[in-house]
Amino acid sequence: MNPADYVTIGSFTHHPFYEPFILEIPDNWGWNEIDNVQLDELMRVLDHALENGYSVCWDADVGEKGFNWNAGIALLPSENIEDLSNLEQGRWSEMSDRQRQAMFYDFSSPRKEMEITQENRQEWFDNYTTTDDHLMHITGTAVDQDGNKFYKVKNSWGVDNHVYEGYFYCSEAYMRAKTIFFMVHKDAVPRQISKKLDY
Repeated sequence: MNPADYVTIGSFTHHPFYEPFILEIPDNWGWNEIDNVQLDELMRVLDHALENGYSVCWDADVGEKGFNWNAGIALLPSENIEDLSNLEQGRWSEMSDRQRQAMFYDFSSPRKEMEITQENRQEWFDNYTTTDDHLMHITGTAVDQDGNKFYKVKNSWGVDNHVYEGYFYCSEAYMRAKTIFFMVHKDAVPRQISKKLDY
């Protein structure tokens, strides 16, 4: 393996796109630079890599309520009452906070998830809602019964999550929101993006 063949890519608006910058996270004690692309391009890098036989190193936030290691899933469920099509307003107002949370974070069936934009992703990084927690290995993709896309991720926490023996499935919304950066072989980057980054 030649370390020079690997690139690190993120998506942040507090630095210019298509230029390298030093990522301001505590674990970046070596002051290493990452390349900066728009959020949709970041996701294209991930998809292109996986579609072409490359796996991806993933630095992400795993401190969210929607990250459920034991259930083998990571989601960002929407907590807007408008998204609860089968729930009457009166019933909602009678629920305790604990009951509401239990309903939003019950992953026994597909959930409506948050819409992730470049702006809310940046806001969560700026206010420390998204933090640099853990590195993992993205190895493939899958879809749920409704056709929603998920990423298959190998974790380093052993195989004691019982469901997927050391793997879990991360939703596209969670991936868009909670990714700090990807590290990937430079040949896995789509050509149009690679040219913008001068690879």
